[in-house]
Order: sequence, then structure tokens, then C-alpha cells
Amino acid sequence: MCMNNKAKIFKIVVMVVAGIVALGWVVMALWNWLLPNLFVGVHEISYVQALGVLVLSKILFGGFRGHGGMHKRMHHHHLKNMTAEEREKFLKGMGGCCGGKHKLDEAEAKE
Repeated sequence: MCMNNKAKIFKIVVMVVAGIVALGWVVMALWNWLLPNLFVGVHEISYVQALGVLVLSKILFGGFRGHGGMHKRMHHHHLKNMTAEEREKFLKGMGGCCGGKHKLDEAEAKE
């Protein structure tokens, strides 16, 4: 069982690294194909510079907060202030996209 988990983790790490390598190449190829032709004075970039552009764009536009972040905490606070009926109606309206039963419901069940 332990070897199975290690193999899965290794595969995930390899896939993430391959994805980063491929995405860096795509950024470099698109930059070198488009920007020098569109704008005067823009030069072609190397692969390492493309990775830098990729990281910079992630910081500026996507952030590194992962899934949830501040939005998840605000969502949890909003659910906490609802009545039981309002919460049930809201979660049914979400169509189960919250991953099934909400953590707030589990915490209240323990009380």
C-alpha cells in the first residue's frame, strides 16, 4: 500500500513538472511568434525568461492562494450566519458542487 502511494505521488510530481515545462515552452513560443511582429522593439525571449513571465503572470493575475483562500473563509462565514433552513436551501441550490456535505454542517452535528 505504501509503495502504491509513493508511485502515485511520483507520477503526480512528474506530471506537474512536465506541465510546467510544457507551459513554459508554450509561453516562449507564443511570445516569440506574436509580440516581435506586433510591437516594435520587443525581442524574442529565452525559455528561462518565458518561465519568469509565467511566474510573474501567476503572481499578478492568479496569485498563489490555491483553491478557496479568502473566498472560502468568506463563504464559510456567510453560511455560519444563516439559519438552518436558509443554509439547506443554499447548499441544495449549489447542486453539490461544494463536495457534498459542508464542513459547517459536520461541526454543528458534533455540538
